[in-house]
Amino acid sequence: MNVARFTFNSLGENTYVVWDETLEAVIIDAGNYNQIEDEKLFAFIEAKGLVVKCLLNTHGHFDHTPGIESLRARYGAPFCMNSADEPLLRQAVAQGRLFGFRSATEPLKIDKELADGDKICFGNTTLEVLHTPGHCPGHLCYFNREEGVLFTGDTLFRESIGRTDLLGGDYDQIMESIVKKIIPLGDEVRIYPGHGGDSSVGHEAMYNPFVAEVLQGGFNQPFEE
Repeated sequence: MNVARFTFNSLGENTYVVWDETLEAVIIDAGNYNQIEDEKLFAFIEAKGLVVKCLLNTHGHFDHTPGIESLRARYGAPFCMNSADEPLLRQAVAQGRLFGFRSATEPLKIDKELADGDKICFGNTTLEVLHTPGHCPGHLCYFNREEGVLFTGDTLFRESIGRTDLLGGDYDQIMESIVKKIIPLGDEVRIYPGHGGDSSVGHEAMYNPFVAEVLQGGFNQPFEE
């Protein structure tokens, strides 16, 4: 499995192109927001000869979605995410404009709804869908078990976590998602987040101050079984 990262838009959002030897590919969190960024992404995809099978989103915030329409129009790939974040899609146009983002005049429509336990198959590769609410209600992570790679969106960053003060955010919930869904995947699992650099589960368990505090206090704190 191959992973290429592009950092797009004024909020430094990470967009990932993921493909294997069959040249079938998925795009995770299309943050490309202007013609220059569109063309950079298109050029990479087409130079590699990739066939884009779907557009996966970890969540519906406006900095992770501005490229969906241009990619969907060019490649005909379905837009896939959790429906609990539809309110964020409805707000994305107005919120994006506050930050100078180009956006569709109408809210994005989800083509395929994803839920915890679903599997995304392309070529010889499978991504498992993990529902990790907390940053927002419908947040998803995508896990490739064979190679130990996890795309965490805005749930878990290198030595930090996603904001929980936005609409639908919940601190206890994001920590529960991290401790119960991500930490058990194993120390060697590589993390590709929605902002910032790569990391690993083991590194975050030890050096992420939010995660380490909860782990040191025990798996039952601050949430209940």
